[in-house]
Amino acid sequence: MSEEHRETGTGWPQPAEPGRPSGPAGEPDPRPDAPDPDELSPLAPVEPAAPEQEDVPEPAEEPGASAAGAKPAPVSRRLTSAGAMIAVLLALLGFTLVVQLKTTSTDPTLAATREEDLVRISSDLDSRERRLRQDIEALEESQRQLRSGEQGRQAALEEATRRADELGILAGTLPAVGPGLSVRFEGPEKAVEAERILDAVQELRGAGAEAMQIAGADGTAVRIIASTYFVDAPGGGLVVDGRRLTGPYVISVIGDPATLRTALNIPGGVVASVEEAGGNVTPVDSEAVEVSQLHAPIKLEHARPVS
Repeated sequence: MSEEHRETGTGWPQPAEPGRPSGPAGEPDPRPDAPDPDELSPLAPVEPAAPEQEDVPEPAEEPGASAAGAKPAPVSRRLTSAGAMIAVLLALLGFTLVVQLKTTSTDPTLAATREEDLVRISSDLDSRERRLRQDIEALEESQRQLRSGEQGRQAALEEATRRADELGILAGTLPAVGPGLSVRFEGPEKAVEAERILDAVQELRGAGAEAMQIAGADGTAVRIIASTYFVDAPGGGLVVDGRRLTGPYVISVIGDPATLRTALNIPGGVVASVEEAGGNVTPVDSEAVEVSQLHAPIKLEHARPVS
Protein backbone atom coordinates (compact mmCIF):
# COMPACT_ATOMS: atom_id res chain seq x y z
CA MET A 1 0.00 0.00 0.00
CA SER A 2 1.46 3.40 -1.00
CA GLU A 3 2.11 6.33 1.30
CA GLU A 4 -0.68 8.22 -0.35
CA HIS A 5 -3.14 5.52 0.50
CA ARG A 6 -2.03 5.41 4.11
CA GLU A 7 -2.33 9.18 4.47
CA THR A 8 -5.81 9.26 3.11
CA GLY A 9 -6.83 6.21 5.09
CA THR A 10 -8.74 4.76 2.25
CA GLY A 11 -6.59 1.75 1.95
CA TRP A 12 -7.29 1.58 -1.74
CA PRO A 13 -7.11 4.12 -4.46
CA GLN A 14 -10.42 5.84 -4.94
CA PRO A 15 -11.61 6.63 -8.42
CA ALA A 16 -11.63 10.27 -9.23
CA GLU A 17 -15.02 11.91 -9.12
CA PRO A 18 -16.18 13.44 -12.33
CA GLY A 19 -15.29 17.08 -12.60
CA ARG A 20 -12.71 16.91 -9.79
CA PRO A 21 -9.10 17.05 -10.90
CA SER A 22 -6.84 14.61 -9.40
CA GLY A 23 -3.80 15.84 -7.54
CA PRO A 24 -1.61 15.05 -4.66
CA ALA A 25 -3.43 14.21 -1.45
CA GLY A 26 -3.73 16.99 1.04
CA GLU A 27 -3.50 19.74 -1.56
CA PRO A 28 -6.46 22.01 -1.96
CA ASP A 29 -8.32 22.24 -5.19
CA PRO A 30 -7.05 25.28 -7.04
CA ARG A 31 -10.57 26.14 -8.40
CA PRO A 32 -12.26 29.03 -6.77
CA ASP A 33 -15.65 27.29 -6.50
CA ALA A 34 -14.25 23.99 -5.38
CA PRO A 35 -15.93 22.50 -2.30
CA ASP A 36 -14.21 22.14 0.99
CA PRO A 37 -12.16 18.93 0.97
CA ASP A 38 -13.14 18.30 4.62
CA GLU A 39 -16.76 17.96 3.57
CA LEU A 40 -15.86 15.41 0.91
CA SER A 41 -13.44 13.53 3.09
CA PRO A 42 -14.67 10.10 4.08
CA LEU A 43 -13.18 10.71 7.51
CA ALA A 44 -15.56 13.64 8.30
CA PRO A 45 -17.94 12.69 11.03
CA VAL A 46 -21.42 12.09 9.72
CA GLU A 47 -24.33 12.24 12.06
CA PRO A 48 -26.36 9.10 11.79
CA ALA A 49 -29.92 9.66 10.53
CA ALA A 50 -32.67 9.05 12.96
CA PRO A 51 -34.05 5.60 12.43
CA GLU A 52 -37.45 5.67 10.85
CA GLN A 53 -40.13 4.42 13.12
CA GLU A 54 -41.77 1.42 11.79
CA ASP A 55 -45.55 1.28 11.95
CA VAL A 56 -46.21 -1.09 14.74
CA PRO A 57 -49.77 -2.35 14.77
CA GLU A 58 -51.57 -1.63 18.00
CA PRO A 59 -52.59 -4.70 19.89
CA ALA A 60 -56.18 -5.63 19.30
CA GLU A 61 -58.46 -4.85 22.19
CA GLU A 62 -60.03 -7.72 23.92
CA PRO A 63 -63.82 -7.88 23.74
CA GLY A 64 -64.11 -7.71 27.50
CA ALA A 65 -61.82 -4.70 27.74
CA SER A 66 -63.82 -2.87 25.06
CA ALA A 67 -67.08 -3.41 26.89
CA ALA A 68 -65.56 -2.33 30.19
CA GLY A 69 -64.15 0.83 28.65
CA ALA A 70 -67.56 1.83 27.22
CA LYS A 71 -69.36 1.79 30.63
CA PRO A 72 -68.16 5.12 32.14
CA ALA A 73 -69.79 7.27 29.40
CA PRO A 74 -73.46 6.38 30.25
CA VAL A 75 -72.72 6.79 33.98
CA SER A 76 -71.36 10.27 33.35
CA ARG A 77 -74.39 11.19 31.30
CA ARG A 78 -76.74 9.93 34.01
CA LEU A 79 -74.88 11.88 36.67
CA THR A 80 -75.06 15.04 34.55
CA SER A 81 -78.83 14.68 34.03
CA ALA A 82 -79.45 14.07 37.73
CA GLY A 83 -77.36 17.11 38.67
CA ALA A 84 -79.29 19.30 36.25
CA MET A 85 -82.62 18.08 37.61
CA ILE A 86 -81.54 18.72 41.23
CA ALA A 87 -80.39 22.22 40.31
CA VAL A 88 -83.75 22.99 38.67
CA LEU A 89 -85.70 21.72 41.69
CA LEU A 90 -83.56 23.74 44.10
CA ALA A 91 -84.06 26.87 41.97
CA LEU A 92 -87.85 26.38 41.96
CA LEU A 93 -87.88 25.83 45.72
CA GLY A 94 -85.86 28.96 46.34
CA PHE A 95 -88.11 31.02 44.06
CA THR A 96 -91.23 29.77 45.86
CA LEU A 97 -89.81 30.63 49.29
CA VAL A 98 -88.79 34.10 48.17
CA VAL A 99 -92.24 34.84 46.71
CA GLN A 100 -94.00 33.57 49.84
CA LEU A 101 -91.81 35.63 52.17
CA LYS A 102 -92.24 38.73 50.03
CA THR A 103 -96.03 38.31 49.92
CA THR A 104 -96.24 37.81 53.68
CA SER A 105 -93.95 40.71 54.49
CA THR A 106 -95.76 43.11 52.13
CA ASP A 107 -99.38 42.47 53.14
CA PRO A 108 -100.98 45.89 52.46
CA THR A 109 -103.74 45.35 55.01
CA LEU A 110 -101.40 44.64 57.92
CA ALA A 111 -98.87 47.22 56.79
CA ALA A 112 -101.50 49.99 56.81
CA THR A 113 -102.95 49.00 60.19
CA ARG A 114 -101.91 50.93 63.26
CA GLU A 115 -100.43 49.19 66.27
CA GLU A 116 -103.46 50.07 68.43
CA ASP A 117 -105.80 48.57 65.82
CA LEU A 118 -103.74 45.39 65.67
CA VAL A 119 -103.90 45.08 69.45
CA ARG A 120 -107.66 45.63 69.38
CA ILE A 121 -108.13 43.06 66.60
CA SER A 122 -106.05 40.55 68.54
CA SER A 123 -108.07 41.21 71.69
CA ASP A 124 -111.36 40.78 69.82
CA LEU A 125 -110.19 37.50 68.35
CA ASP A 126 -109.12 36.26 71.79
CA SER A 127 -112.50 37.23 73.26
CA ARG A 128 -114.36 35.52 70.46
CA GLU A 129 -112.25 32.40 70.92
CA ARG A 130 -113.01 32.37 74.66
CA ARG A 131 -116.76 32.71 74.03
CA LEU A 132 -116.72 29.93 71.47
CA ARG A 133 -114.80 27.68 73.84
CA GLN A 134 -117.32 28.41 76.59
CA ASP A 135 -120.18 27.55 74.23
CA ILE A 136 -118.47 24.33 73.25
CA GLU A 137 -117.93 23.38 76.88
CA ALA A 138 -121.58 24.13 77.73
CA LEU A 139 -122.83 22.01 74.82
CA GLU A 140 -120.51 19.17 75.74
CA GLU A 141 -121.73 19.32 79.33
CA SER A 142 -125.35 19.22 78.15
CA GLN A 143 -124.53 16.25 75.98
CA ARG A 144 -122.93 14.39 78.89
CA GLN A 145 -125.93 15.08 81.11
CA LEU A 146 -128.40 13.93 78.46
CA ARG A 147 -126.54 10.64 78.18
CA SER A 148 -126.38 9.87 81.88
CA GLY A 149 -129.64 8.07 82.76
CA GLU A 150 -131.93 9.73 85.31
CA GLN A 151 -129.72 12.77 85.52
CA GLY A 152 -129.95 13.00 81.75
CA ARG A 153 -133.74 12.89 81.80
CA GLN A 154 -133.87 15.60 84.45
CA ALA A 155 -131.43 17.74 82.46
CA ALA A 156 -133.48 17.21 79.31
CA LEU A 157 -136.63 18.30 81.13
CA GLU A 158 -134.94 21.43 82.45
CA GLU A 159 -133.58 22.23 79.02
CA ALA A 160 -137.00 21.78 77.43
CA THR A 161 -138.59 24.02 80.07
CA ARG A 162 -136.01 26.72 79.50
CA ARG A 163 -136.53 26.63 75.75
CA ALA A 164 -140.30 26.73 76.19
CA ASP A 165 -140.01 29.82 78.40
CA GLU A 166 -137.80 31.57 75.87
CA LEU A 167 -140.16 30.76 73.03
CA GLY A 168 -143.16 31.86 75.14
CA ILE A 169 -141.56 35.26 75.77
CA LEU A 170 -140.69 35.70 72.10
CA ALA A 171 -144.18 34.65 71.04
CA GLY A 172 -145.76 36.96 73.62
CA THR A 173 -147.62 34.19 75.46
CA LEU A 174 -145.61 34.63 78.69
CA PRO A 175 -144.93 37.79 80.72
CA ALA A 176 -141.35 38.95 81.15
CA VAL A 177 -139.34 41.24 83.41
CA GLY A 178 -135.80 42.54 83.19
CA PRO A 179 -133.60 45.59 82.65
CA GLY A 180 -134.45 47.88 79.80
CA LEU A 181 -136.09 51.17 78.81
CA SER A 182 -139.43 52.91 78.94
CA VAL A 183 -139.60 55.14 75.85
CA ARG A 184 -142.24 57.87 75.74
CA PHE A 185 -143.37 59.36 72.39
CA GLU A 186 -145.41 62.57 72.40
CA GLY A 187 -146.16 65.41 70.01
CA PRO A 188 -148.42 66.19 67.07
CA GLU A 189 -149.98 63.37 65.05
CA LYS A 190 -147.40 63.76 62.30
CA ALA A 191 -144.53 63.34 64.76
CA VAL A 192 -145.89 60.09 66.27
CA GLU A 193 -147.52 58.53 63.24
CA ALA A 194 -147.47 54.79 62.64
CA GLU A 195 -144.39 54.90 60.38
CA ARG A 196 -142.21 56.51 63.06
CA ILE A 197 -143.40 54.15 65.81
CA LEU A 198 -142.67 51.19 63.55
CA ASP A 199 -139.15 52.56 62.87
CA ALA A 200 -138.59 52.77 66.65
CA VAL A 201 -139.68 49.15 67.12
CA GLN A 202 -137.37 47.98 64.33
CA GLU A 203 -134.41 49.88 65.79
CA LEU A 204 -135.03 48.36 69.23
CA ARG A 205 -135.26 44.87 67.75
CA GLY A 206 -131.99 45.39 65.92
CA ALA A 207 -130.39 46.50 69.21
CA GLY A 208 -131.29 43.23 70.94
CA ALA A 209 -134.75 43.85 72.42
CA GLU A 210 -136.13 40.59 73.85
CA ALA A 211 -139.65 41.63 74.79
CA MET A 212 -141.77 44.75 74.05
CA GLN A 213 -145.21 46.18 74.53
CA ILE A 214 -146.82 49.53 73.65
CA ALA A 215 -149.41 51.36 75.74
CA GLY A 216 -151.64 54.35 74.93
CA ALA A 217 -152.77 57.31 77.01
CA ASP A 218 -155.65 55.37 78.55
CA GLY A 219 -153.41 52.47 79.60
CA THR A 220 -154.45 50.10 76.82
CA ALA A 221 -151.45 47.93 75.99
CA VAL A 222 -150.58 45.61 73.15
CA ARG A 223 -147.79 43.00 73.19
CA ILE A 224 -145.38 43.51 70.32
CA ILE A 225 -144.30 40.32 68.55
CA ALA A 226 -142.98 39.47 65.11
CA SER A 227 -146.41 39.70 63.46
CA THR A 228 -147.50 42.98 65.09
CA TYR A 229 -148.56 45.72 62.66
CA PHE A 230 -149.03 49.52 63.02
CA VAL A 231 -151.40 51.73 61.00
CA ASP A 232 -152.69 55.27 61.43
CA ALA A 233 -156.24 55.32 62.75
CA PRO A 234 -158.87 57.57 61.14
CA GLY A 235 -159.24 60.76 63.16
CA GLY A 236 -155.91 60.30 64.92
CA GLY A 237 -154.18 57.67 66.95
CA LEU A 238 -152.81 54.23 66.02
CA VAL A 239 -154.25 50.82 65.33
CA VAL A 240 -151.91 48.12 66.70
CA ASP A 241 -152.89 44.51 66.00
CA GLY A 242 -156.50 45.61 65.66
CA ARG A 243 -156.60 47.69 68.86
CA ARG A 244 -156.78 51.47 68.82
CA LEU A 245 -154.36 53.51 70.92
CA THR A 246 -154.12 57.24 71.48
CA GLY A 247 -151.03 59.25 72.28
CA PRO A 248 -148.80 59.82 73.99
CA TYR A 249 -147.41 56.31 73.63
CA VAL A 250 -145.01 54.41 75.89
CA ILE A 251 -142.98 51.46 74.63
CA SER A 252 -141.66 49.16 77.37
CA VAL A 253 -138.67 47.16 76.14
CA ILE A 254 -136.41 44.61 77.85
CA GLY A 255 -132.76 44.50 76.81
CA ASP A 256 -129.42 46.17 77.45
CA PRO A 257 -130.32 49.80 78.29
CA ALA A 258 -127.13 51.37 76.90
CA THR A 259 -127.39 49.52 73.59
CA LEU A 260 -131.09 50.33 73.23
CA ARG A 261 -130.50 54.03 73.94
CA THR A 262 -127.68 54.19 71.41
CA ALA A 263 -129.92 52.65 68.74
CA LEU A 264 -132.58 55.31 69.28
CA ASN A 265 -130.08 58.20 69.20
CA ILE A 266 -128.12 57.34 66.07
CA PRO A 267 -127.77 60.34 63.70
CA GLY A 268 -130.84 60.57 61.50
CA GLY A 269 -132.57 57.86 63.53
CA VAL A 270 -135.83 57.72 65.48
CA VAL A 271 -135.16 60.53 67.96
CA ALA A 272 -133.92 62.88 65.21
CA SER A 273 -136.89 62.22 62.93
CA VAL A 274 -139.50 62.68 65.70
CA GLU A 275 -137.89 65.88 66.92
CA GLU A 276 -137.66 67.20 63.36
CA ALA A 277 -141.43 66.74 63.04
CA GLY A 278 -142.04 68.65 66.28
CA GLY A 279 -142.31 65.71 68.67
CA ASN A 280 -140.27 64.45 71.58
CA VAL A 281 -138.77 61.07 72.58
CA THR A 282 -137.89 60.42 76.24
CA PRO A 283 -136.13 57.16 77.11
CA VAL A 284 -135.91 56.21 80.80
CA ASP A 285 -133.61 53.44 82.07
CA SER A 286 -135.03 50.87 84.46
CA GLU A 287 -133.64 47.81 86.20
CA ALA A 288 -136.99 46.03 86.16
CA VAL A 289 -139.12 46.72 83.12
CA GLU A 290 -142.32 44.67 83.11
CA VAL A 291 -143.82 43.40 79.88
CA SER A 292 -147.00 41.84 81.21
CA GLN A 293 -149.40 42.18 78.29
CA LEU A 294 -149.91 38.82 76.58
CA HIS A 295 -150.62 37.95 73.00
CA ALA A 296 -153.10 35.24 72.14
CA PRO A 297 -151.41 32.10 70.84
CA ILE A 298 -151.27 31.97 67.10
CA LYS A 299 -153.02 28.97 65.62
CA LEU A 300 -151.04 27.61 62.75
CA GLU A 301 -153.07 26.37 59.80
CA HIS A 302 -150.41 25.42 57.29
CA ALA A 303 -146.99 25.23 58.92
CA ARG A 304 -145.93 21.96 60.50
CA PRO A 305 -142.66 21.07 62.28
CA VAL A 306 -140.19 19.02 60.28
CA SER A 307 -139.89 15.53 61.75
